Amino acid sequence: MYTNSRPYIFVIAILLTLFGIYNYVVYNTNGYVAAEKLSPLAVKGQQLFQNNRCWSCHQLYGLGGYLGPDLTNVYSNENKGPLYIKAFLNSSVKSMPQFNFLEEEKDALVQYLKQVDETGIYPNYDAEIEATGWVKLKYRNEK
Repeated sequence: MYTNSRPYIFVIAILLTLFGIYNYVVYNTNGYVAAEKLSPLAVKGQQLFQNNRCWSCHQLYGLGGYLGPDLTNVYSNENKGPLYIKAFLNSSVKSMPQFNFLEEEKDALVQYLKQVDETGIYPNYDAEIEATGWVKLKYRNEK
């Protein structure tokens, strides 16, 4: 019994072409653009956060290490805030290493954590699951 495989090859070729077009559109267009852009000082803070591997021990939005606390809302915490952040950066308390940051570097890290804090709340207990399955979050800068 002889079967003609040409229709199958044609269908596969069409699917591969559509997959290629889809990938081109997804990866070469300006899809999601964050509403909040980091200030130049906060960008330096983000670079310090990454270069010193702070995420190995600390979390932002619950993502990162588990040795240190989540720092998403440390800036707006009434018991903490910017002075607390600067104090713990060089203190080498418990298992946190002593970094010896310069004052400008501490300012940059504080600005970065401030801008992270402004973007949302973690954990976000006011999230709602919509009927479509999407999760609607409450953001700090929303009214």
